[in-house]
Amino acid sequence: MATAQAIPLTRHAFADGSFKQMLIDGKWAAAASGKHFESRNPATGELLATVAEGDAEDIDRAVAAARKAFNGPWSKFKPFERQQVLLKLADLVERHFDELSSLDTLDMGAPISRTRGTRLRVLGMLRWYAGQATSIHGETIPNSLPGEIFSYTLKEPVGVVGAIIPWNGPLGASIWKVGPALATGCTVILKPAEEAPLTSLRLGELAMAAGVPPGVINVVPGYGETAGAALAAHPGVDKVAFTGSHLTGQSIVKASAGNLKRVSLELGGKSPDIVFADADMDMAVPGAAMAVFANSGQICSAGTRMFVEQKVYDEFTDRVATFGKGLRVGNGLDPETQIGPLVSVQQLERVTGYLSLGKQEGARAVAGGERLTEGSMAKGYFVPPTVFADVKDEMRIAQEEIFGPVISAIPFNDMDELVQRANATTFGLGSGVWTRDVSKAHRLAGAIRAGSVWVNCYQAMDPAVPFGGYKMSGYGRESGLQQMEEYLNVKAVWIKTA
Repeated sequence: MATAQAIPLTRHAFADGSFKQMLIDGKWAAAASGKHFESRNPATGELLATVAEGDAEDIDRAVAAARKAFNGPWSKFKPFERQQVLLKLADLVERHFDELSSLDTLDMGAPISRTRGTRLRVLGMLRWYAGQATSIHGETIPNSLPGEIFSYTLKEPVGVVGAIIPWNGPLGASIWKVGPALATGCTVILKPAEEAPLTSLRLGELAMAAGVPPGVINVVPGYGETAGAALAAHPGVDKVAFTGSHLTGQSIVKASAGNLKRVSLELGGKSPDIVFADADMDMAVPGAAMAVFANSGQICSAGTRMFVEQKVYDEFTDRVATFGKGLRVGNGLDPETQIGPLVSVQQLERVTGYLSLGKQEGARAVAGGERLTEGSMAKGYFVPPTVFADVKDEMRIAQEEIFGPVISAIPFNDMDELVQRANATTFGLGSGVWTRDVSKAHRLAGAIRAGSVWVNCYQAMDPAVPFGGYKMSGYGRESGLQQMEEYLNVKAVWIKTA
């Protein structure tokens, strides 16, 4: 396996080892407690910044600021004015995109080729949300009551939104939450993951430069069990939009009961990726491999259960393993790196624990299977692309979300049995089908219990197309018109005209 050479940490204006404050009511502030935490480069261990550590008191301040802005200046913005703010923010993100993508790479380790490759998606989301800002409308509804009574609906912003995001794509995740809030007229408290808070803070700075009024966007870094829990339970928050683990999602649902706040959840997955013998192998091999290895497997909808038709199982599994061995692993700042480090030592311990468990369960590692520690990787959190063969459905590596570059290759023969096995998981986020047979594609698209089915591709995303899960993968949707509805209340109005 080729590995990238060590390269020096590129000093960055927002990752220079200095102290970073939180953004509340348009002002930068330290935590009320005075606490802070470190953010380090997962490829080298070097200090990027110390960051203000928010807790319940800081969340209180942010919610008060968001409520004041929602009831005040922001409520006066017309749809066109909200659109203009979003477009200006998009222009600023475009102007500073290389800086923002570098921050993502420094803070969570993804290869710079990947983070810079999100330009079209990131800018597309912001400008799509801008378009939606002027497209929100109610309906006139004929009713059957006697007399002259006119009825119609209004769509109104839900209010103050608590947005809690993961660390596996900070820029895109921030925009996925901030964008619909701005478009609909909501205000937002953004709680970035403690593992990678820097991009969200910089985005908050750009939002102020774009003309977003104070208090409309607040960014409060901190830990999930303190800042995140306080945000989820806060009686002044009207909605929580969360992306992360299903266990945290369950805690958020419980916390939301206090004021019955709206909740949308995009949670984990253990997605089936199904390869038939009639598939285009030259397309399916890299497609199925990168459905898991991209972003070092730190993607909730990764196709980690690779079901392969028995007649091509050995050949296909070996080809995916060979593909994985050829990927370049190293520091994400190296433009030739294809697989970066895991985000933290905790995530490293989790993934390597599953590598050991897979072998104990009787699976056979045909690629990877051990942490990389040689040379420049000694101080980083590197796990190579790993393919386990001889995996059984009941093994924990085939049932539990690993969130690392680990594929479980599982053979199948019968189509009906395959559907049952593919759906035999508590999750239902993504899925893939590789076949030249359109009837198989349509049949499985209808039979798989998951929010997305990709046929002869994987992880295709567009701002206009909804994304979300079934079962323990959550409810509500990101992107699409369905996401906009998550941030809106519907009010019925009746007027007697006679």
